[in-house]
Amino acid sequence: MLAFSLTLPATRVAVRDLDPWFVAFGRAAGAAVLASAYLYPNRAPRPARSQWWRLSIVALGVIVGFPLFTSLALTTQTAAHGAVVVTVLPAMTAIFAVLRAGERPPPLFWVAGLSGLLLVLTFLIATGTVHGGLNPADLFLLAAVVLCALGYAEGGALSRELGGARTICWALLLALPVTLPVTVVAAASHPPHTGAAGWSAFAYLTTVSMFLGFFAWYAGLALGGIARVGQLQLAQPILTLLWSAWLLAEPVTPATIATAVLVLACVVAIQRARTRRVLTDSRP
Repeated sequence: MLAFSLTLPATRVAVRDLDPWFVAFGRAAGAAVLASAYLYPNRAPRPARSQWWRLSIVALGVIVGFPLFTSLALTTQTAAHGAVVVTVLPAMTAIFAVLRAGERPPPLFWVAGLSGLLLVLTFLIATGTVHGGLNPADLFLLAAVVLCALGYAEGGALSRELGGARTICWALLLALPVTLPVTVVAAASHPPHTGAAGWSAFAYLTTVSMFLGFFAWYAGLALGGIARVGQLQLAQPILTLLWSAWLLAEPVTPATIATAVLVLACVVAIQRARTRRVLTDSRP
């Protein structure tokens, strides 16, 4: 979650100069190279036929969908605004955990999760981060959240069988026939040119947001329960705002710290709620 909290600010920096399609698909193509370097020396066994379909869902959600739609949105919106919409990601992840992984969170889970969601939304509305109605960037962000939640839930469930590292690595390689050609076309149409900050942001998105971050994230979802562990993301908007203040010179008030403490209290309550998992096949 800490690694992912920097994703939106890094994307915002990267798309200032780089084409959003290049940022979205280039980071996935680059991460696929890292995935190859991880899988083949370790002689990782290939997934079973039924697992390839589930890996395609992971790829659609976290390798193609979320990077593309956030890159498109952040060409016109700020990272702080993006943090608003990402606030609904934990709730969407919990819903997909029920639908795809057979989990059954108890009432305390939903009460604490909803409380944390309302706290963050209240804070963001009160501080003026949210204003006006939906625009195309908001729709892109909403699409990104839905697809990301699907990819989180499916990947977390699949990680119980493959492990977190192998799940994201095989998904990256599965998506490579799509991500590599799009990257080449985007680079040819708009030759990438940016400064040190832009390339550093792109490198972070490639190595951390698209690769290393998922090693820990999927492993945690598999071990602790997708719905329960996914609620750690309630603290992510606050962290994203802090990163935005540091990297993008956006203001942070004392209310940010107070809200963060309250949200973390909700996260503690969620972690105390035991989630039951129904042992049913989550595959289509």
